[in-house]
Amino acid sequence: MKLRSLAAAFAATALVPMSAQAVDLEVTHWWTSGGEAAAVSEFAKAFDATEHNWVDGAIAGSGGTARPIIISRILGGDPMGATQLNHGRQAEELIEAGLLLDLTDVAEAEGWKDIVNPSSLLDACTLDGRIYCAPVNIHSWQWIWLSHKAFADAGVDVPSNWDEFVAAAPALEEAGKIPLAMGQQPWQSSGAFGVLSIAIAGVDAWKSVNIDKDAEVAGGPVYAKVFEAAAKAREFAANSNVQDWNQATNLVITGQAGAQIMGDWAQGEFQVAEQVAGEDYTCLPGLGVNEILDTAGDAFYFPKIDDPEVEAAQKELAALLLSPEVQVNFNLKKGSLPIRGDIDLSAANDCMKKGLEILASGNIMPSGDMALTPDTQGQIEDLMVEFWNDPSYSAEDAQARYAEIIGDAD
Repeated sequence: MKLRSLAAAFAATALVPMSAQAVDLEVTHWWTSGGEAAAVSEFAKAFDATEHNWVDGAIAGSGGTARPIIISRILGGDPMGATQLNHGRQAEELIEAGLLLDLTDVAEAEGWKDIVNPSSLLDACTLDGRIYCAPVNIHSWQWIWLSHKAFADAGVDVPSNWDEFVAAAPALEEAGKIPLAMGQQPWQSSGAFGVLSIAIAGVDAWKSVNIDKDAEVAGGPVYAKVFEAAAKAREFAANSNVQDWNQATNLVITGQAGAQIMGDWAQGEFQVAEQVAGEDYTCLPGLGVNEILDTAGDAFYFPKIDDPEVEAAQKELAALLLSPEVQVNFNLKKGSLPIRGDIDLSAANDCMKKGLEILASGNIMPSGDMALTPDTQGQIEDLMVEFWNDPSYSAEDAQARYAEIIGDAD
């Protein structure tokens, strides 16, 4: 096998097995928006710089669309070489069925336990002491994105927190703007509710509900304020007639909407549009109320394939995904934070720097993906779709149903 010039730059160790021949490795993911496509191309370029070939298996739509397809293929005996999933509980059953490759040897050779920060990301890839995925970024839902143009057109200052945004919403409407951009995919309304929960109810209440599964807190007065805020947000988003999240982001980019509650992956869309953080748009972690990041994110899993050459290529890719140069190139375009803190991010924009500062402060929390089963998350998504799309569905009735779901959660 030829030596690769990228080996030193990517710090690949000799302990990671290398394939003796070129392998075409199909990689499935749901990164298809402009910013996402630019980011995932960095992974593809790095892998193609080896003797192997990244065969792109992008699945249009959201993770909710892609995950059933991915899981069905693996269960049906038609596995891809590697696949994106969110690190957390999504892959538990596949691991328990023995269908995913054990990456513990790669993790130990590359020192992942020493470089992955926070350690909870690697813990989320671990089952019974074995590591089954390669975490590649930290994504947080806890952001609201504000269009400077929209607020200037409305003659009001750009808000610095959720309450100021609520107060400015009537001026936006009078100026013909959509106060809050919101796509119609279920995960968007569910995610926005989660952001409101952290900002308004606070971390302790959120943990009681999502980790301890405390139905009394979910149905109590603290969460009543969250549902009241969600009902207000529903009014603000009433005329946001788009489907995909990046279409909603574009409403903010073009000044048609004042704001969007969306994860930091929205940054990639602003960058593709050549907008500058702090000049064209403002980002507020925790809605400007409670500056905290949930440490969700993406990881790659590798289905078991009975071919030693393919397995060796899979492990090469796993090591490459966490290498310093690839981490920098990918995350700068994705808008996410790297999973290792020992790399140069001097080129980060203002919003990414805010995220890095919060991460460094330790003001972080687990994501719902790590705390709730896919079944429970699906029930919450169904509730939020009904609530956001039906103005007659009261905040009180929605909260009562939410408390039932939490009470029945695993």
